Formats: sequence, structure tokens, C-alpha cells
Amino acid sequence: MMHVLPDRAGIDDLIHRALDEDLDAAGDITTAATVPPDRRASAVIVVRKPGVVAGIPIALRVFQLVDPNLRLVERSSDGAKVAPGEVMLELEGSAASILIGERVALNFLGHLSGIATATAALVAAVAHTRARICCTRKTTPGLRALEKYAVRCGGAVNHRMGLFDAILIKDNHIAASGGVSAAIQAARAAVAKGTKLEVEVDTLAQLDEALEIGVDQVLLDNMNPAQLKEAVARVRGRAITEASGSITAETAGPIAESGVDLLSVGWITHSAPCLDLGLDFKSGL
Repeated sequence: MMHVLPDRAGIDDLIHRALDEDLDAAGDITTAATVPPDRRASAVIVVRKPGVVAGIPIALRVFQLVDPNLRLVERSSDGAKVAPGEVMLELEGSAASILIGERVALNFLGHLSGIATATAALVAAVAHTRARICCTRKTTPGLRALEKYAVRCGGAVNHRMGLFDAILIKDNHIAASGGVSAAIQAARAAVAKGTKLEVEVDTLAQLDEALEIGVDQVLLDNMNPAQLKEAVARVRGRAITEASGSITAETAGPIAESGVDLLSVGWITHSAPCLDLGLDFKSGL
């Protein structure tokens, strides 16, 4: 499966900022003090826990920006399942350059692979249904494009990328605008025809109200499987159904069995644990 990365310029900007906060004006004072500038080495990035890979091109780019003379060999690819001890990346060249790029590369690679791994577990939990897992806007500031990319590497789909690309009327919009009907009607009047419109509902009564006016998608918030099943029956295919709220690998299956189209999960981007990786020097050259 091909996974499309965000634009190269944006990635380079993120990496430069990550390197700048690590090096500041003084640079890597530990490496400068202990490693001769002409010392060469070979190293590998190794998986310590099983998981799903995301971020290999980002890690490669970190080392390329640190030192374009490093020899870099990919041994894994984004979206691949990996086992403990498996080599993801081989490096050869300046020992100092490898050390300078190590932590930034591992930070990106571990974080993104952690998201892909958590996502893949949820995807597996609903594989016996037609439901799909999707992510939300609960992302690390500045990293949304990469984190949503990692979600795709884990086998799930992206919800809207931001506030700009779809209408999602949530509970606070409903409260501020005077109710479900008022919010939907105002949105319909304000946006171009064809703009996707979704509304969040907390009760079956709100769902009925939204369906009477007509929406493209309904976000069924914090409903249990029985309520979700009833909601799906009431929708009767007239809108995409999305379940949200406290979804885990243990609860995802029963929720998906209700017949909903999507399960949206915020924690896979904001709280997924990093995949345990390490960079090990093989030998001096």
C-alpha cells in the first residue's frame, strides 16, 4: 500500500525546528567533546517491541539534513508490521552526524509508529464488520499532517483535516445557535452547495431532528451499542453514521457491530504510546 506524505517543504521545516531546539547555538557539546570529528561508524535503528511502522522517510530526512554524506539504507517501509529485533534503517558515515540526528529521528519515528500501531489494533478489532476507524482533530499542534499520515499507515482513514474542509456542528455550536435545527439551517444557508455537513447528536431525539432536515453525516456521541443500533435503524442509510466516545480496542468490536459506518478515535493521535525503538552502533570503521 502506498502512503502519501505531506509536502517536503513542510517536513523539512518541522525537522529543522526539531534540530534547532536540540542543538541551539552551541550544538551537540557532548559529541564534540568525546567523538573525534573524523571517526566513522555504522549503526542500525532497531525495533524493540512489535508494531506497525510510520515515519521511515522522516527519519531518513533527519539524517540527510544533518549530513548529506551519510549512507542510509531502508530495511522497512511505512505500513509494515515489525517484530522485536528487526532492523528498520541502516546508517554509515560520520559517527558525530549519526549521534546528532539520533534523538530527533527516533522521536519522529517512534511517535508516528506508535500511532500506526495503536491504529492497527483498532482496525483489527473491527475487521469482522464493515466499519472503519478514523481519527479526529485531537492532534499535536504542528504535527497534524504527519499524525494523520501515521493513522493511514495503520490502516484507518482520516476525518476532516481541519476546520476548513467540512462542516461539523458540535454540541457547543448547537448551544450557541439555538438548537439542532437552527444550526443545520444556518450552516446550509452559509456554505456552498455540496459542502459536506455533519452534526453531532447526544440523543435519539436530536438524531430524529437532524434527519428531518437532512444531513450528510451524524456523529453519535457517547452512545452505547444498543443506542447505536437503534440510531442506525432510524438513519436507514440516509446519512453516514459515526460513533465517538471512549473507544478502545476492547470496546471497538461491539460498537462496530451496531452497524455504524465509522468509529472516530481521538486518543490514537494525542495519546498513543511511542513504539519502542533504539539506535545501536554496530562498530567503528
